[in-house]
Amino acid sequence: MNFPLSFKSARALYAALAAVCIGLLGFGYYLQYFAGQEPCPLCIFQRIAYFVVACVGLVGAIHAPKGPGRLGYSGTILLSALVGLAIAGRQVWLQHLPADKVPECGPGLDYMLEVFPLGDALRMVFAGSGECAEVTWTFLSLSIAEWSLICFLMIAAVAMLHGWNSLPRRVKGGPV
Repeated sequence: MNFPLSFKSARALYAALAAVCIGLLGFGYYLQYFAGQEPCPLCIFQRIAYFVVACVGLVGAIHAPKGPGRLGYSGTILLSALVGLAIAGRQVWLQHLPADKVPECGPGLDYMLEVFPLGDALRMVFAGSGECAEVTWTFLSLSIAEWSLICFLMIAAVAMLHGWNSLPRRVKGGPV
């Protein structure tokens, strides 16, 4: 069973994923530098996940892999999207906590990485802080983190479907 994707080639799909992620990163930087929205540590890690998807997408668009190579690119994009999805999900969860359950604001990411060992800094980031729970911008009643969750979910779905379509027929259970 093939799942239809409206792209004629893997090259076009990877280029589209890269373009979407570059657009999302550009919008994030617009919000930061022109709209005065400072990103919290979880937002910064989501940006890193978008950056990884964009880089893999660009390399995939240039390389235009055939057969098993597509699985490698799709798998890497899927893994990056799932990491981003988990980070965005954590932030959405923090944003929906009752006010008395929201963690206190912590130090900035630069300070944490400078002062604490990497493992401790990452634990502090993923534990979340009060600034990660603030909703300072919405569009259609959804916060930036909720939009990011939706985008990562869509990227993961596209990567998974593309990976599935790249499998040989005998693996999928069809005739050889």
